[in-house]
Amino acid sequence: MGKTYQSIVIKASADKVWETLRNFHDMSWAPEIVTSVDVVGNKKGDQPGAGRVLNEAFHETLKTLDDDNRQLSYSIDDGPSPVSASEVSNYEGHVRVRPVTESNEGTFVEWYSHWQGKDKEAAEFCHGIYAGLLGQLKKTLEQ
Repeated sequence: MGKTYQSIVIKASADKVWETLRNFHDMSWAPEIVTSVDVVGNKKGDQPGAGRVLNEAFHETLKTLDDDNRQLSYSIDDGPSPVSASEVSNYEGHVRVRPVTESNEGTFVEWYSHWQGKDKEAAEFCHGIYAGLLGQLKKTLEQ
């Protein structure tokens, strides 16, 4: 099974970070990485089953959204190589937002995924994207 894990600490409240991330249809916080978000279907961005296509390439579906625990999960249903439907299956991504409790300053954000097939290639590919997305989130929220 392939997997990847990234995390970051952001100098913003957990509520502010979660509010930014919880709308599956809004990636405006990552303008240097996500150039287009096409909504698929009629579900709102906070409803499980909401679909999107990122950068005309990544077909994704929101699986769960938990406001109480500030976390969501989604699938990549198809995309470019090495995460295309013909190369990987059961791709599941997770984003979790937690307050930093030691100092009560900032938020710890985790972004991790697992799948079957193309383990090494997909891990290298996804790691760079998720690290970039977390960097963009930090940049946007700390301005």
